[in-house]
Amino acid sequence: MTETPAKALSFPEFAALVSCVMAMTALGIDAMLPALPEIGRSLRVDNANHLQWVVAIFFFGHGLGQLIFGILSDWLGRKRMLLIGIGLFAVLMAATALVSTLPALLTLRLLQGVCAASASVVTRAVVRDLYSGAQMARVMSTSYVMFLAVPVLAPSLGQLILLVLPWPAIFLAIAVLAAAVCAWMWLRLPETHPPERRQRPNLRRLISVALFVLTQPVSVVYTLAVACMLSTMLAYVSLMPQIFHDVFAKPQWLAPVFAVCALGMAAGSVLNATLVEKLGVRRMSHTALVVFIIVTFIHMVWAFTGQETLISFVVLQGLTMTAMTLCTANFNALSMEPTGAVAGTAASLQGVFTAVVGSCLGGFVGQHWTGDIALLPLGACLCGALAFACILVGDRKRLFG
Repeated sequence: MTETPAKALSFPEFAALVSCVMAMTALGIDAMLPALPEIGRSLRVDNANHLQWVVAIFFFGHGLGQLIFGILSDWLGRKRMLLIGIGLFAVLMAATALVSTLPALLTLRLLQGVCAASASVVTRAVVRDLYSGAQMARVMSTSYVMFLAVPVLAPSLGQLILLVLPWPAIFLAIAVLAAAVCAWMWLRLPETHPPERRQRPNLRRLISVALFVLTQPVSVVYTLAVACMLSTMLAYVSLMPQIFHDVFAKPQWLAPVFAVCALGMAAGSVLNATLVEKLGVRRMSHTALVVFIIVTFIHMVWAFTGQETLISFVVLQGLTMTAMTLCTANFNALSMEPTGAVAGTAASLQGVFTAVVGSCLGGFVGQHWTGDIALLPLGACLCGALAFACILVGDRKRLFG
């Protein structure tokens, strides 16, 4: 493979390409959400809560895959591993159109998550190769603007496809889009990790990097915080079909409401990209975390007292997602800050932890669904409080610095 000089692309094209690659993960989850009830009927799933596994196992595989692709990207280069990961992701999405049982679907979803991990961990390493500190956080936030357009559009895309075609067509459409992004990468993506900086994977080095990361308090506490935020996202995504079917009895409103909440996430990214260099990464993220806890607590009390309506859900959940985005983008940047030349392996170790712990916590919340919408903000509030406790322990001296 020909090595392309780093920064061969203009910044707008680089941000657009990175965003489209990162969007593969969100597309693989969000586009099929409106189809979950139909998938359940088609595959004869008796317990609706079991359909949450279609989302949760993707996240779980995503965590495992980051260990593989992060390590290999430090050895074989970022571009090569992205092409392999997204290429296999497209093939596995196409294969989903052929499944006839829930176990088969879950197996493919696990493998899709593994391959989609390349879009997360390797692109983070690409950005870390070129940027650091507040500038890195700004680049990540800028790319998230396009990345977050996917949750706005993907459920509507899924619903539109369901109007004329059965649910397997959604997975075929994702396969086509992934193949197009793969072609764009092959033609235009620069290699940001030159051969002279690469290292072969070995167990001793993996243990060494793991020990290095574990001895960096900043890396540890913000990796834990990212896991907590991810668990709230997973619970939200998993429960949305059931919330609109069981509570509001308006499944047709899932995509529009999902889009409005996603716009809150996009607004959070724009706000972060605008202010992070002026106010500082910690001040932005820690203030946002306090807001997140307050909003989710208010939402929890509001729902427990039986006051929840579709309008209140949209407003409070939209504010929750905005605050979560301000936290997550900066927490990711802070967790990567001390990693330096081992960014790929460090990002993979952090990614494994955040995805596995996040999927387990989020799945635990989702499996307690009994029809009470208060479960969602309750789980989010507890996870936010846990994230804040971690930061107080490991980074309290610079809490708003």
